[in-house]
This record gives sequence, C-alpha cells and structure tokens, in this order.
Amino acid sequence: MGLPIVIKHLFEVAYFMKALIFLRLIFLSVFLLIQGVAFSFADEADIRNLIAGFAEAKKFSQVETIANDLAATGDPAVVTVLRALQDGKLKFSKKDKSVVIHDDAGKRLLDPITGNELGPDAGVKLKKVKTKNSLRRKIGAMLSGLTLRASDRSVRLKAAKTIFASADESQLEALKAALAEEGDDEVKARMVEAEAAILVTHSDDEAARLKAIDTLASRGDQAMLALLNNVSANSEGAVKEAALSAIAKIESSLATWRAGQNIWYGLSLGSVLFLAAIGLAITFGVMGVINMAHGEMVMIGAYTTFVVQEIIRTSAPHLFDYSLVIALPMAFLVAGFVGLLMERCIIRYLYGRPLETLLATWGVSLILQQAVRTIFGPNNREVGNPSFMSGAFELGEMSITWNRLWIVVFAIVVFAILLAVLNRTSLGLKMRAVTQNRRMASAMGIRTPWVDAMTFALGTGIAGIAGVALSQIDNVSPNLGQSYIVDSFMVVVFGGVGNLWGTFIGALTLGVANKFLEPYAGAVLAKILVLVFIILFIQRRPRGLFALKGRAVDQ
Repeated sequence: MGLPIVIKHLFEVAYFMKALIFLRLIFLSVFLLIQGVAFSFADEADIRNLIAGFAEAKKFSQVETIANDLAATGDPAVVTVLRALQDGKLKFSKKDKSVVIHDDAGKRLLDPITGNELGPDAGVKLKKVKTKNSLRRKIGAMLSGLTLRASDRSVRLKAAKTIFASADESQLEALKAALAEEGDDEVKARMVEAEAAILVTHSDDEAARLKAIDTLASRGDQAMLALLNNVSANSEGAVKEAALSAIAKIESSLATWRAGQNIWYGLSLGSVLFLAAIGLAITFGVMGVINMAHGEMVMIGAYTTFVVQEIIRTSAPHLFDYSLVIALPMAFLVAGFVGLLMERCIIRYLYGRPLETLLATWGVSLILQQAVRTIFGPNNREVGNPSFMSGAFELGEMSITWNRLWIVVFAIVVFAILLAVLNRTSLGLKMRAVTQNRRMASAMGIRTPWVDAMTFALGTGIAGIAGVALSQIDNVSPNLGQSYIVDSFMVVVFGGVGNLWGTFIGALTLGVANKFLEPYAGAVLAKILVLVFIILFIQRRPRGLFALKGRAVDQ
C-alpha cells in the first residue's frame, strides 16, 4: 500500500509544478504586454516632446534640428507633423505653447500626430512655426525617406523621385535599405537613379561616381542633363571626362526627341489646318466659289459646341463627357443650314463673277461676326474639355496632350468619311462629275444647281464640325474664323483645288514645315516664309500638288 501512496504524491507534485509553470507564463505574458504598452507610450511621449520643442525654436536651424530628430525616429506617425510643417500649417498657441495643426480652410485645430480634430480654433491666437524654402525642400527629402517603404506603389515612386531631385546624402542609407526590398521594376529603377544622384554629388569614391554617371547617362532626360552639367562643372579628371561624354550622349538623344516633338507639333497643326480647309476645298473645287465666310462657319461650329455644353451643364451635368459627341451633328446641321441659305439666297446669283462672290461672302462674314457679338457678346466663351481629352502623357521625352491627339484622330476619321462619301455615294459621284465637266454632267441629267447647293452645305457643315474640334484648343470668340481663313486658302491652293488627298498632304506638309521653321525664324516670319514658298511653288505647278483631271478642268 505504501507504493501507491508515493505515486499519488508524485502526481500531485507534478500537477502543482505544472500549475506553477502555467501561472508563471501568464504573469510573464502580462508583464511583457504591459512593457510593450509602456514602450509605445514612451515612444509617442518622446515624439510629442520633440514636437513641443517647435514652440521654443527661435531660429530656422533649431526648427531643422527638431525636424531631423523626428525623421530619425523612423516612425510613420511623424509624417503628419512634418507635412504640416512643410505646408506652413504647423502652429503653436502663444498662451500654453501647445503645438497643433491649423486647418485654415475649416478653421479647425488638429492633433500633430494623429491628425484628429481637436476642435474649432475659436479665435485662439496661434503663431506659425518658422520655415523657409530651403527647409521645406529638406523636409520633402525627409518625408521621402519615411515613405520609401510605404505599401502604396505611387507613394514609393514619388519618394524616390523626390530624393533624386534633392540628392540628399542623409537619405542614402534609407534608400539602400528600401532598394534591397523593392520588388517593383519601375520604382526600383527610380531608386537606383536616386542613389546614383547622391553618389555622383557627394561620394569621394571615383569608381562609385563613374558608375553613377553611367547609370544617369542611360536614362538620358533633361533632369539627368542638368545634374551631369553640375557634376562636370565641379569635378576634375576621369569624372569630368565621363560626365562630358555622358552629356554629349544625352544632348544627341534629346535633339532626336526634339525633332520628334516638332514633327508631332507639325502633324497636330496640320490636322487643325486640314479640318479648317477641307470644307473650303470641296466648295472651291466643285463650285469655284471663293467663300470668305468660310471661317465664320468654323466659328458657328465652335459656338454650337458652347451652347450644347451650357445646356448640358445646367440640365444634365453627368452627360458632359458626351458633349462633343452631341455637338458634332448639331454643329454640322447648323453650319450646313447657314451655308445652304447662303448658296440659295446669294451665291447662286453670282456664279461666274468671282470678284462679286468674294465681296458678297466677305459681307456675309461681317454680318455673322456681328450677329455672334450681339447674341453671345464680344468676349471669349469657355468650352470645356471632356475628361478623355484632358491632360497629357509622356512618350519618351515627348509630351503629347490628349486633346491634340484626339483632334489628329478626328481629322483622319473625317478624311476617311469624306473619301467614302465622294467615292461610294450617289452624291459623291455627281459632285465629281460636275467638278470634271459641268456641261456634260448637266447634259446627262444631273441637276447641277442641286449639286451646288448640297456641295456648299456639305462644305460648310464640315467647317462646323471643324469648329467643334478647334473649340478644344483655341479661344471661342467672334474672330475665331479669321485666324484660319488665310491658312485654309493656302492649304487648298498648295494641295490642289478640289482634291482631298492634296488638301490632306498639303495641310500636314505646311504644318510640319511651319513648326520646324518657328524655332529659328519665329512664328510670324515662319508663316511669311511658308507663304513665299507656296507662291514660288504655284509658279511651277499652278494646279497644286495633286491636280484634278478632266476636260473642263484641263481647259
């Protein structure tokens, strides 16, 4: 019986030891938790003590020291207070020296760490913490260092770009640590460039500087060129030679991109000239009418766009992005109707008398301008860009705006539709027949007066939709059309009267030539040179680039 009792006591001792161990673990866990809370409170208390020092800082250097100490904590909580300091919103109470963020717009006081609202300012006398531009730039670099490991990719990308711009040596270690963990290729590339910018500016290691120059030269944009120019000016020996070689490489690359940018500007201008001239090419080519009111048809299209957008703004704002789609057919119908009235009421009586037609249409243009001034006033009118036509994007070193790109696309679409109308429809067949031989077309039963009226309406209608496009890049005013009437005639004469392909190629050619001449001759002289070129060209080819064929035309 003695042995079971001993075993029983042993089990009791074991259970007792287990209970002690369990209780010890519980006490240890509670102790660590309390310690952790204490540490977190201590950390926040330290940060708040640093922030409180802003109220006592009398010099910019003291403010910078406190900002550096806050950034050195590495705590994301200091981002709020540093950003407020950078924006000039960090202030302190003259009464109790408490530091707060002052929301001027909302008249609220915010906590400098959490950003939570503390209450209204209620007329509390506050004084702004001293800052200056150089300090704001340094704070920007500090914020970048704190956000290099943010979960948001765009935040990390912005931080890397900011460090590159500042080349702040104090951010190098944080940048290297973030670079080792970065997984996004683009962000990593920007971080490598930022590291190279710091090394090439501050490092004493020649090999490291040479490697950094190679890194910077591989990107080859304007920012790299500016940085390398600074390095070249402040370096000697191999570093200076490497910087000069990289500068020559970048300048060659940028020259190529500038030529591409000029070509794009030229194509953009050419598409605008094409849209303004295409309607004139149709009316002038088929009817031989010099319509000096053609620019006013463009103006009518632009004002139609303005009216459509005003109606949408007041009645259906959610449809604003579709305003141009709605305005296009409206502008075509309004301008086409005005053109039809002009042809039926005035021009039909003046066929064969070009000087009188010119004077009559010029008078109509003055009447239309004054009518618009009376209805809409003489000032410019605002026509907004839909969201898909706003902003720009970068293509290498070229900047391409969405509104210009859509206008180029629109010009190509209009060109394709007109080609289809002229070559695939009954109206187009009759128009070409009248263009080539009016008498024979009349003898074959084609009602030439009806073709003239429809052709003139089509030409002015196209001018109206050109006004829709031009409203996105130019001022909508009563004088809008006058800016394009001379250029339109130049395009039509240069390309070949009545020929769509000639008008298209002529507009693009003149647009590109103009943009390549402008950097050297200026905008005004460039236009004069283009005009002289057209005059000389017409002396050699009176019918333009693409002359129409036909018995009546050849006579």
